[in-house]
Amino acid sequence: MVFSSRFTTLLSGCLLFAANVLQTAAFDNSRNDNLAVYYGQNSYGATHSDQGGWQKNLANYCQDDTINVFPIAFLHVFFSTGGLPAIDLANTCSANVQGVFPGTALPKCQFLASDIKACQAKGKIITLSLGGATGGAYFTGDAQARTFAETVWNLFLGGSSSTRPFGDAVLDGVDLDIEGGGTNGYAAFVTRIRELSNGASKKYYVTAAPQCPYPDAYLGAVLNAVAFDAVYVQYNNWCGLQNYNNANAWNFGQWDTWAKTVAVNKNVKVYIGAPASPTAAGSGYVDAATLGQIARETRSKYSSFGGVMLWDASQAYGNGRFDVQIKNALTGGNTTPTTTTSKPATTTPGSGSCGGVSAWSATAIYVGGNQASYNGHLWTAKWWTQGDVPGGSADVWTDNGVCKSKAVATANVPAAATPANVPAITTAAAAAKATDSVPKPSASPSDNSTSDAKDGAKNVRSSRFFKL
Repeated sequence: MVFSSRFTTLLSGCLLFAANVLQTAAFDNSRNDNLAVYYGQNSYGATHSDQGGWQKNLANYCQDDTINVFPIAFLHVFFSTGGLPAIDLANTCSANVQGVFPGTALPKCQFLASDIKACQAKGKIITLSLGGATGGAYFTGDAQARTFAETVWNLFLGGSSSTRPFGDAVLDGVDLDIEGGGTNGYAAFVTRIRELSNGASKKYYVTAAPQCPYPDAYLGAVLNAVAFDAVYVQYNNWCGLQNYNNANAWNFGQWDTWAKTVAVNKNVKVYIGAPASPTAAGSGYVDAATLGQIARETRSKYSSFGGVMLWDASQAYGNGRFDVQIKNALTGGNTTPTTTTSKPATTTPGSGSCGGVSAWSATAIYVGGNQASYNGHLWTAKWWTQGDVPGGSADVWTDNGVCKSKAVATANVPAAATPANVPAITTAAAAAKATDSVPKPSASPSDNSTSDAKDGAKNVRSSRFFKL
């Protein structure tokens, strides 16, 4: 029939259009206008007391096309309780607030699975950054490194485990931000990750974040030994952005030469890594116009240029959407920040048990997974919130339904929701300062058995560029 033929043609056209849209939206590592922005350490919160600018849930930063890559920072201790690693995502998810899987130091961050999947569905890749500035990231040898790669694969990538911190979300690769602890084993670690991902149903990426002095003190050897997809060079030392016009300091040319003549993967992309605000690092910050100009000029000279990396999402958003300004400089476009329209909360009658759950308090700080009762319903916080009424337009609470239990606690704020127990805004955090020094590898690795419980409230550590 004519109608059937026309309908079939129309349907085919729609499917072809949808396929093209999906293909366009997918992450393309070969491009030279990508933007990678670290997430997880609430860097803004370490230097600002206004909680409105603190790190939001991951999905909040995926509402437009600005950012292409989110390395989640950090897996900061390789071998902690039970021989498994430890991660800490500041005010988003930590062992102190969300609790841990029994016998481990791995926090229960499964609520982030939906955020990760939502960002991936929009063509962004989400990777796991290992290291930071703790010194708790090292291997005794290649055998240990290979075994650890299998652990990471099972906990965060394409494997399986009963203690996966992000639930059934499958991350898109790993990032090495190694700032201490030694240099042994990393080539074996990357090699094993590559072996495990070989033949997988999707692409897994391996990136690194070396300091700009070439070669990097900790990553130099591994960068020459195994294939990387991209390197996010931290330009905040003497060779940093502030010295762009000094031919004896600015050294992107050295990294371009490495990419083309030394790197195992001759298609590796080199990013300019920059602080996203003056408070994101001790030095190296330049305004968006200057960084945009530097990026464009560098791209015109060096074919290995892949884009810009920023530290971090909270700082970029707190600095007038610094990320949008840089993306526009890279693309020559006019990206408009997306404003999310909140959806009404859905209600499941009779599904919530409010026994022992405190009533919602406008002055309390809640993070993802905290619960409160309000207007006869049980509510679960999706992410960090304070003063946002459950069921209100902010859409930060999930309605778990009408309370089945009449034993509702009084308005006392639960310990897990008090400001004193929210990580990342501690005295140590506020005092954390990035320095310009480039430390030499230590002769003997530091104690690597430290757990979050041993650290106590010290959930944010200083770094040469990145902060944990």
